[in-house]
Amino acid sequence: MNSPEPPFRLIVTGGGTGGHTYPALTAVRSLQARLAARGEALQVLWVGTASGLEARVAASEGIPFAEVATGKVRRSRNPLKLVSPANVKDMGRVPLGVAQARSIVSDFRPDVVLATGGYVAVPVGLAAKMCRRPLVVHEQTVRLGLANRMLARAATRVAVSSDSTLPLLPDSAREAAVVTGNPVRPEVLTGHPGKAVDVLRPHGFAFDHARPTVYVTGGAQGSQQINGLILAVLPWLLAHANVIHQCGPANLLDLRSRVAGLPPALAARYHLTDYIGPELPDVLALADVVVSRSGAGTIAELTALGKAAVLIPLAASAGGEQAHNARHLHESGAAIALLGEVTPARLQEAVAPLLADPRMRSGMAARAREHGRPDAAERLVDVVLSVAHRRRPAPPTGAFGPL
Repeated sequence: MNSPEPPFRLIVTGGGTGGHTYPALTAVRSLQARLAARGEALQVLWVGTASGLEARVAASEGIPFAEVATGKVRRSRNPLKLVSPANVKDMGRVPLGVAQARSIVSDFRPDVVLATGGYVAVPVGLAAKMCRRPLVVHEQTVRLGLANRMLARAATRVAVSSDSTLPLLPDSAREAAVVTGNPVRPEVLTGHPGKAVDVLRPHGFAFDHARPTVYVTGGAQGSQQINGLILAVLPWLLAHANVIHQCGPANLLDLRSRVAGLPPALAARYHLTDYIGPELPDVLALADVVVSRSGAGTIAELTALGKAAVLIPLAASAGGEQAHNARHLHESGAAIALLGEVTPARLQEAVAPLLADPRMRSGMAARAREHGRPDAAERLVDVVLSVAHRRRPAPPTGAFGPL
C-alpha cells in the first residue's frame, strides 16, 4: 500500500504594505487550489513582523504565523542620512532576524520559500539560502524594490511583473528571471456592470446610461490630494459622467458637507462613499475611466481588466515607485500619468477627451490590457512548483499545522 504524499510545505514572507501582502496571499490560494486538484495538501507558514499587515492577513486566513526581527532602511538622496541613528539601530536588528529566520526555515523544512518584498523578506530569504531551500523572489513593481534587489542574487528564480524590470536585475540574476505579472485577486475579474447599478441604486445613485462612468479612488484610506482635485472639478465632471467616488473613512463627513449644495440633477449621478467592499469587482466592471493612485496592485488590476485610467502617483511612495509605474503605462499610451504638480485644470484636461471620445477610451483600454496578466498567480505557482525541493523530507514535528 502506497504511503500518502506528504503535504507541500511553503514558507511565504513579505509584507508591511498591501502591495507585498496581497499578491502573496493570492499566490498561496492559487497554489492550494492547484495542489488540491492533484489530491495534495498545502502546509503554509507565513513569516513576518507581528505589527505588519501580513500578521493580520495571516490570522484572518487561518495561516500559521512566525515572527522575526527586521530593520528598515530609510532612504534619502543625502548619503549621510543613510547612516542616521534610526537606520543604524534598525539594521542592527537584521542579524538577529536572520538567526531567527534560519531557525524557522530549518525547523519547518519548506519545499519552497516565496518572498514578495518588504524588509521582513530579507532575513527569511537569506535564511533560505543558508538552509539550501529553493527561494522564489517576486517583484510587484516596474522598478526593483530594495529588499528584492538584495535577495535577487540569492534567489533560485526571480519572478517579475514587467519585461521592463529584467534589465534592472543584477547580471547574475537575469538568467533566473521570469516574467509572471503581479497576482490579481480572482474575484476582481468577475464583476458585472449591472450588479453595481443595482447595488448603488438604493443609495440614491441615478445611473445615466447615456454617460460614461468615472470611478475615483485613493485606496482604502482615501487620498486627500485626489479628493481635493475631484471636488474642484466635480460640477463639470458630473455634467459629463456618472461618478463613483471612494474617498476614505476619514474624509467622508467633510466631503459630504462640501458637496451638499450640488444641483439635484448633478447630485443624482454622484455616489460618494468611504469604502467599496464586495461590490468592487462590479464597480470596476461598470467604470469606463478610473482616476486613482498607481501602486503595483492597482496597476495589476487595471491592466488585467483593461481600463482607461488617469493615474496620480503618490509622491511619497518608496523610491518613487508609483511614479515609475504610472510613467511606464503612460509612455505606451496605456494610461495618462499626471506627474509633478497636479492641478484641477490638469486633471480636467486629462479626463475630458476620455469622456468625450469612446474610441479613445477603448484604445487606451486595449493598450492597458496588453500590459495585463490576469493569469499572473497561476504563472507564479508554475515557478514555485518548478523549483520545489525534489526530495521531500519527513513532515516537521513542530507546532506548524496545515493551512
